[in-house]
Amino acid sequence: MAKKTSIKKIGKIIAGAIIFLTLPTFLFFGFLYFKYNEELPLGLQDKQADALAYKMLDALDHKKYEATDYIEWTFKKRHHFKWNKEERTCQVYWKNYKVDLNFNDPSKNEAYLGETKIETSEAEELIKKATDYFNNDSFWLVAPYKVFDAGTKRSLVTLDNGKHALLITYTSGGSTPGDSYLWLLDDSGKPTSFKMWTSILPIDGLEATWSDWTTTETGAMLPTFHKMMVLGLEIEDIKTK
Repeated sequence: MAKKTSIKKIGKIIAGAIIFLTLPTFLFFGFLYFKYNEELPLGLQDKQADALAYKMLDALDHKKYEATDYIEWTFKKRHHFKWNKEERTCQVYWKNYKVDLNFNDPSKNEAYLGETKIETSEAEELIKKATDYFNNDSFWLVAPYKVFDAGTKRSLVTLDNGKHALLITYTSGGSTPGDSYLWLLDDSGKPTSFKMWTSILPIDGLEATWSDWTTTETGAMLPTFHKMMVLGLEIEDIKTK
């Protein structure tokens, strides 16, 4: 009898600990959801949307970015990239791994542990991981310059304050096609932030800043930091050629 009572007590303690640990998390998520979650806004796909997209590109002097052949950067102190835009290749580094990506010919992709080339099935997994890292981390670096990429839809959204914003939906490409981003711009057309409707975020309409810009060696304007709620996304060691 005492043993059964002891088991019941242990069960109650475990159940209480689970509730104690998870209930605040659920409550906090619920608070964030009701505070920040937004429906995807409706916009008009017309010439005005394209005109606003061009205004944003002009505000960033996009021709300097287009003339940049090479970009190197570190994302959140975790992933390092050496991206040859002209040759469409990228070396991706994290932990002790290096993956060589060839976007023109994926059969040339290679994965390394230190200086040793990986010949096992693990190489395919690492190449997939490096590709996902590149798709995500490069987007946080150059997203404004991708508004006319193949598979994009541009819509003009009128905000509550009467200003216009640019809604971009990616119908193909990348790791998560179908994602949408609402660009909020200053009077010159320069991005100040965007709101996100993505498959990987549990809350729709979360906003991240695009305000910490640097002008690189080639004149291309790139961000160095994004703030999303209490989170910070650092982009460091930026080099261009």
